[in-house]
Amino acid sequence: MPPIGVMDSKAFACFAPLRDAWPTIFAYSGFFECKMYPTFVSLHYARMDTQESLNYNRIAAAIDYIKTNFKQQPNLDEVAEKIHLSPAHFQRLFTEWAGTSPKKFLQYISIGHAKEMLRDKQATLFDAAFDTGLSSTSRLHELFVNIEGMTPAEYKHGGKSLSINYSFAESPFGNLIVAATSKGVCYMAFDDDEAHALSDLKSKFPNAAFRQRLDLVQQNALFIFQRDWSRLPEIKLHLKGTAFQLKVWEALLKIPMGHLSTYGTIAQSLQQPKASRAVGTAIGSNPVAFLIPCHRVIQSTGLIGGYMWGSTRKTAMIGWERARTSVGD
Repeated sequence: MPPIGVMDSKAFACFAPLRDAWPTIFAYSGFFECKMYPTFVSLHYARMDTQESLNYNRIAAAIDYIKTNFKQQPNLDEVAEKIHLSPAHFQRLFTEWAGTSPKKFLQYISIGHAKEMLRDKQATLFDAAFDTGLSSTSRLHELFVNIEGMTPAEYKHGGKSLSINYSFAESPFGNLIVAATSKGVCYMAFDDDEAHALSDLKSKFPNAAFRQRLDLVQQNALFIFQRDWSRLPEIKLHLKGTAFQLKVWEALLKIPMGHLSTYGTIAQSLQQPKASRAVGTAIGSNPVAFLIPCHRVIQSTGLIGGYMWGSTRKTAMIGWERARTSVGD
């Protein structure tokens, strides 16, 4: 194996497709699995805030300001000034990140729009005929994400029998940690503090063996944040949870991208209409951010509601997904 931080030309060539597809991930995740060379090559790059991270922080600040001052209906110039950008720069930044204009994005995250979506879609959300008519982009999670529950033997004694690889990456919604066993992704969470993120991961499986390595399982999962979903591979999740939690998480996969549901609707889909509170608890225990789309569940009033990784991030996700599934809207 070449010295740390050094690769021969053949080894570097085999990383080229990954480097081109995930430039910010490739830049600092730390360890990569090479298909051509079965050994792991360590790549040390300086960790720094990239443009994607800076862009999301600005978008989040803008969303926070708009939510706080929604009654005053701030215009583009005012919002841009609050995040220290010119109106033209803000318009360009927002359109590049969201895929739509700030004005249209605000419509997508409004309570009125949420209520309309719930009213139009809730009754048929889990109906097979309705799902069949949706585009593959809308059905992204249901089509490509598969859940396998861990056996008691796998997670007993704090996951002592588990070997878990993890890495840090960026996304359109901020920095995150992703971890996987040999069977699939077991954890994904947004966190700007790597030490805190790793501590939270280890608390889930205190006796597992951990290695900072970006493997193919993680790579497939991270590809979901790219724009070209025609190349999306199957994503496998390997999760620790009760039978009820696994059922709830599987139900979340059926909520199409760009659409919303409620706790009550999820409970009804499980033939347990009185279990809304239990559904909410299971959703709040979701160990895999974004891939299991708990951000698509809101209050029946149309309010966004809480989210483990912050309501502003949840709002950003809802608007971002709606923009990508509303061509010609």
